[in-house]
Amino acid sequence: MSDVSLSDLKAFSAVARHRSFQRAADELGVSRSSLSHAIRTFEQRLGVRLLHRTTRSVATTEAGDALLRRLNPLLQELDATLDDARHGQDTVAGTLRINAGAGAARWLLEHVVPTFLQRHPHVALDIVSEGRLVDIIAEGFDAGVRLAESVPKDMVAVPFGGTIRFIAVASPRYLASAGRPATPDDLHAHRCIRQRLPSGKRYRWEFFKGAQEVAIDVPGALSLDDSALMVDAAINGLGIAFVPEPFARDALDEGRLEVVLEDWSPPFEGLCLYYASWRQVPAPLKAFVGVLRESGVARRTNQS
Repeated sequence: MSDVSLSDLKAFSAVARHRSFQRAADELGVSRSSLSHAIRTFEQRLGVRLLHRTTRSVATTEAGDALLRRLNPLLQELDATLDDARHGQDTVAGTLRINAGAGAARWLLEHVVPTFLQRHPHVALDIVSEGRLVDIIAEGFDAGVRLAESVPKDMVAVPFGGTIRFIAVASPRYLASAGRPATPDDLHAHRCIRQRLPSGKRYRWEFFKGAQEVAIDVPGALSLDDSALMVDAAINGLGIAFVPEPFARDALDEGRLEVVLEDWSPPFEGLCLYYASWRQVPAPLKAFVGVLRESGVARRTNQS
């Protein structure tokens, strides 16, 4: 395929990853019009449409999805190889892209990122914080962060941050007026602060006690999509929230919140940094994992 250039492939990857010609053009340092022309020419050379375009959105076609899944790992390997050649084996350099939720990103910023950037000043670290679960390979990330139970089975996972609990919390004022639930089923008689997932669905609160497992679609007039906001709402007496314990820790210590149904909230394995087991690990990612291990609560597992 001598009529297809590396710049064509990188242009397509950028547009597909950003789902925007303008953002991709900004990344590549070209004009939007020239990028659009390059993609049209690329599609004509291949003889297949790769992108659906409207005035408001860009999405990959089925053929575009298939190409992107195989192309991004190749481009990442090429970039890593060129960086090694450019800077030598003793210097870690290049770009490291990590997809993580807001809470995980905050943990990394506090415990890992300062040391990593000080130790490896030639690395550009790009942390994308969002709630949705993404295909890190298809969307051009070197690594992602998820709860351990959600890490794809064919990935290498590096747990960090220790165990975690999801807990139900409410303000003393709310509990004084509404009473304290004794079992998860009692939540049906309470005002609950519901969580909206990135997919638009409501999150079902999950409780565990011994061999018992209960998942409840709780009632409530207020729905939020951010744990910190849910904690604030609970502090303000708007109902019972169900959040990761670290988000509520300060308010609990200060007496502004109380835990309910605590015996239904056991700890479980928390967050993992994960990456593809079948590709060569880029030097920046290898260095980041090294600093993560030094945080004191990281260990490597292979999910496959």
